[in-house]
Amino acid sequence: MSRNAKINTLLLLLTAALAVIPLALGLGDHKEEPFTGADGEAETAITEIDPDYEPWFSPLYEPPSGEIESALFALQAALGAGVLAYYFGLRRGRRQGEARARGRAVTQDADAEDADAEARTGADGGRD
Repeated sequence: MSRNAKINTLLLLLTAALAVIPLALGLGDHKEEPFTGADGEAETAITEIDPDYEPWFSPLYEPPSGEIESALFALQAALGAGVLAYYFGLRRGRRQGEARARGRAVTQDADAEDADAEARTGADGGRD
C-alpha cells in the first residue's frame, strides 16, 4: 500500500468516525431536534439573551417544510461538489496533457537528431 493510499484511508476513517461517534454516544439526545443547524442554535441563543431582538433581514424564500429545506440544501451541496470536482478534473487533465505534449516533443527531438545523424553519415552508415 502506497503512502498516499494509507493517508487517504486514514482520512476516510477519521471522517467516518466524526459522523458515527456522536450518534453512537447519543450526543444531542436531550434536545428536541438534536441535529439542527447553526442558524437555529444562534437564533435560540440570541432570543435567550435579548427577547426583544428583531432580525435585520428576512429570508428571500421560506420553504414550506423542513424536508424541502433539507432537499434544497443537499442540492446546493451536490452542485458545489460537482463544480469543485469539474475544476480539479480539468486541472489534472490539463497537467496530464501538458506532460504528454512534453513527452512527444522530447520523442520528436530525439527522432530529428537520429535523422540528422543518419543524413550526416549517409544511408549506408558512412560506408562507401
